[in-house]
Amino acid sequence: MAGIGHNSGRVVEPGISWRKHVWTKARKQLMPTLPLEVVRMRVRRAKELGLPYKTYAGIRASSGHDLIGFLFSSNALQVLRNGQEMPADRAAKLAGLANTARTGLAHPPVTPTHLSGMPGVDRAFDAPRFAQSWADMRDHLQDVIRAQGKPADRFVLIGDTAFEQEWVAAVRLAGYLPAGEFFQ
Repeated sequence: MAGIGHNSGRVVEPGISWRKHVWTKARKQLMPTLPLEVVRMRVRRAKELGLPYKTYAGIRASSGHDLIGFLFSSNALQVLRNGQEMPADRAAKLAGLANTARTGLAHPPVTPTHLSGMPGVDRAFDAPRFAQSWADMRDHLQDVIRAQGKPADRFVLIGDTAFEQEWVAAVRLAGYLPAGEFFQ
């Protein structure tokens, strides 16, 4: 037997079908209907960013802004030491991005100089260190974002570890995509 205040399951008060109809109608009115040209423009932008439209639309809806670039960890680019080349498929994907900032974050022993010399990487910075405090990691990434001259919520992080995923919350990036998903 249910305790005091428990409704014992479904509510079967009179008028439930009317309330459902009214709520459904109100929700439909709240959902925007985009003009066809706006949808086409967003599909083109998703292609420029190398993202499936559904992924792009989801990130855009959650951030409220268009994306202007990516932050790539050296792990995501599969560059694990200086002198190592980026795999051809990843370099080709980066080269195919249009109107997009492509910033590398170099984990030691990779240096930003080596990473910025990679095809498709516009600029590179040191990645936050694993042993850094949350505040130091946040401050470091905020400096990287400030150097871009654009708000953090316009960038998506492409990473390869759970540690890197934490960076999104630290600086309020637009989102995180695992490297395997982005480079498929």
